[in-house]
Amino acid sequence: MSVSDFDVLIVGGGLAGLSLACALRDSRLRLALVEQHPPRPAQGWDARVYAISPANSRFLQEIGIWKHLPGDRLTAISAMKIHGDRGAQLDFSAYESGIDELGWIVESSLMACELWENAKRQGNLSLLCPAEPTAIAIDDRAAALTIGDDHHITARLLVAADGRDSWVREKLALRAIDTPYGELGLVANFDCQTPHRGVARQWFRHDGVLAWLPLAGDRISIVWSAPEELARQLLHLPAEALATRVAAAGDCALGELRLLTAAAAFPLRLLQVPQIVAARVALIGDAAHGIHPLSGHGINLGFQDARALASVLATVPEWQDVGQLRFLRRYQRQRREETLLMQTTTHALHHLFRSGLPGLGTLRNTGMNLTNALPVLKNLLVRYAIGAF
Repeated sequence: MSVSDFDVLIVGGGLAGLSLACALRDSRLRLALVEQHPPRPAQGWDARVYAISPANSRFLQEIGIWKHLPGDRLTAISAMKIHGDRGAQLDFSAYESGIDELGWIVESSLMACELWENAKRQGNLSLLCPAEPTAIAIDDRAAALTIGDDHHITARLLVAADGRDSWVREKLALRAIDTPYGELGLVANFDCQTPHRGVARQWFRHDGVLAWLPLAGDRISIVWSAPEELARQLLHLPAEALATRVAAAGDCALGELRLLTAAAAFPLRLLQVPQIVAARVALIGDAAHGIHPLSGHGINLGFQDARALASVLATVPEWQDVGQLRFLRRYQRQRREETLLMQTTTHALHHLFRSGLPGLGTLRNTGMNLTNALPVLKNLLVRYAIGAF
């Protein structure tokens, strides 16, 4: 039997968990991270991409990641065009808002691999991989994790960063309200006939929400949040038929499309975790919350979780225990407002555009057009979205 002792033990080596570890690289804390397998680079273009807000690109700069991402695979979002289901339109422009970009489109695997490489070079971090936790226990002095049959790890604080179906959350019986949307998020990448010029596009349609996100070159990545039956039909279409269907659903805004990566799909769920901290435990990323992808803010929330928790832990005096609940509650208070706002907003928008109640169609499209006609309001929305407040 072997025993290891740390200050902070992170379970889960995804984007949120790795970013937390990297954010604590200059701290006095002894860190460990447990992960079943390291990230692997995608073959060609990764179909899973994220819209990274300027606030989170700054966070990735601060932890030493951003400068190592290949510049020819990053795409700045210069503008966004949102279309309602009855001809309404809402436009956002970085230029008109006086900023350099609305955000960046980055492939998931690029960020994961760079975070992993950065973590491997970190002096105060022990990467335990491949490793799978088998048991967990919490007492007044420490959190204890068992890996395999005979490796026991203790830490003052255990951080669950192990995804939406969090093993840690389940084992500790932390309450989670999981609400399926009855939809799948279909993702794929395409070549475009005409340049996208850094413009992201989104359509609120009768059959779901379709987003076109600009990739480097004349390419786009799409996320089509559609009812399960339709999504499965789209998933099994031949490449040319899917490209034709996606182009038509987007009003052929970029001409003909050609499929670059095989389509994939994942279930969409609202995940609410009332308490994201407990004695010697904190949850971050998808273990702490899940939202509808129509806003593109999922991983942005996860990165801000990591940033906030790292900030709290870094300010704990050396003679104090970082696992004390009074410190962890600071983190929970910092993250409650933004998480609740994003969950409430995306959930309401989803139901607003899925509802067939009389009058709602006119109301939602009138609201979009009215907002589009008010530059001050649009600018406020942009400033909030990019983290300028």
